Amino acid sequence: MHARIDAIYRLSFAIVGDEADARDSTQETFIAAWRRIRELRDPDRFDAWLQRIAVNAARMTLRSRGRRHVREIPSGDVASLAAVSDSAKPERADEDLLGAALARLSLDQRTILVLHHLEGHDVAGLAEILEIPVGTVKSRLYSARQALQAGLAAEARRP
Repeated sequence: MHARIDAIYRLSFAIVGDEADARDSTQETFIAAWRRIRELRDPDRFDAWLQRIAVNAARMTLRSRGRRHVREIPSGDVASLAAVSDSAKPERADEDLLGAALARLSLDQRTILVLHHLEGHDVAGLAEILEIPVGTVKSRLYSARQALQAGLAAEARRP
């Protein structure tokens, strides 16, 4: 169970960017899951169902707190997201550059990148978690990558 809690915390933290908010969001995720467990039709899909609840809880946490930025991404995860950019190595630390570029993204863009590149979900898994068609996932993932590349390029030009 601890592994599941840790995974939901990491997902929440990557979306909300704040430890306290991530803890709140994680707690809200498990409370909502407990309340809605009867809605789970296929127990084999529990993890996707729980992650969908976690994404929604993180969104609600951001909305209730009025925060729209990511302050920190764990350094071990930087390489995973930085790999989506073809940009040359910046002078600033990769972690700082990535954090600033992620802050430029919308909540939806950040969420889909985190779920795909950090959590390792494929397109079908993203469609299930986000409850959108596969074609929409592909389109949003492409747009989010383009926005991240543009943000990385803009941040690399900053002194």
